[in-house]
Amino acid sequence: MQQALYHPQHGYYSSGRCTIGRAGDYFTNVSIGPVFGHLLAAQFLQIWEQLNKVDHFTIVEQGAHDGQFARDVLEFVQKRAPAFFAALRYQIVEPFPYLQERQRQTLEAFHHKVEWEEALQTFVGVHFSNELLDAMPVRLITHWGERLVGLDGDKFVFVERPVQKAIFNQAAIGWIDQIAANLQRGYVITIDYGYSDEGSGNHVQIRSRHRNLDSPFEQIGEADITMRVDWKSIAQRAEANGLGVAGFTDQHHFLSGIVSGLDCGDWDHFLMPLSPQAKRELQTLLHPEMLGRAFQVLALMKNVGPEARQLAGFKFAREPRSALNLDDSVQ
Repeated sequence: MQQALYHPQHGYYSSGRCTIGRAGDYFTNVSIGPVFGHLLAAQFLQIWEQLNKVDHFTIVEQGAHDGQFARDVLEFVQKRAPAFFAALRYQIVEPFPYLQERQRQTLEAFHHKVEWEEALQTFVGVHFSNELLDAMPVRLITHWGERLVGLDGDKFVFVERPVQKAIFNQAAIGWIDQIAANLQRGYVITIDYGYSDEGSGNHVQIRSRHRNLDSPFEQIGEADITMRVDWKSIAQRAEANGLGVAGFTDQHHFLSGIVSGLDCGDWDHFLMPLSPQAKRELQTLLHPEMLGRAFQVLALMKNVGPEARQLAGFKFAREPRSALNLDDSVQ
């Protein structure tokens, strides 16, 4: 996965071969339209208010692709919440020059608000990612052993070997360690497709032109390779690093909570009638048979204080530790 997705020259993401949308390999929340960014902007606004409207509030995004989500958020905040916009800076963590250039072109109108880093820096605010964790390299570990990549002549094949107990998603665990070390105060919101039950998953998905391929050895560097996220292990590592679990739910309930907050007037300056196009986008994002149940949302927090209100997106969510099957002794 590391080489097929992130090799500087031949990687699916890093080389620019990744195409998203109707004419690409798959859809994302962002590719559906700008309403996704607008709703997340409302959630970011609430977080800024919970942090007492700090002067230097940073939205850190990883996995920004072409920068469309950042533009949707910044355009909406600039128009609807000028005080928040004045306090806001947007930081994209992007190690690949090709993607940085695409993002700079998309965000040219906000060049004074956006900065790029190759690695996480210390910040106060919110770290956001959409479909980032599912593309982090994993080890294929089963009850019988570990599946590795080998060669049969000039073809890649799977070979198996015995393995002792090991962390299958070390890259994602290391990512949590980095965020915990750099987040001084604020939240982490990550959206992806995964599971929270023991024993689920461990199945690699390969996508090209909106269809599933049978093997990760097909169209190497030309197809997406992902693995469902093990949310429980992410939350456990977060707690071990001093982060609290602020919420966990599916995307349907998360976005419905934000919309409900807008309808109730919590953010009157964000309230506006939805256009027919925006209503169609929202339906796609919410519908259980589209994206509403396919994706889950995990929120983590650090140093936000006991007076912090529940984030709007988790208004209709179950108690997060129960939803994640976390042992109460790990608090």
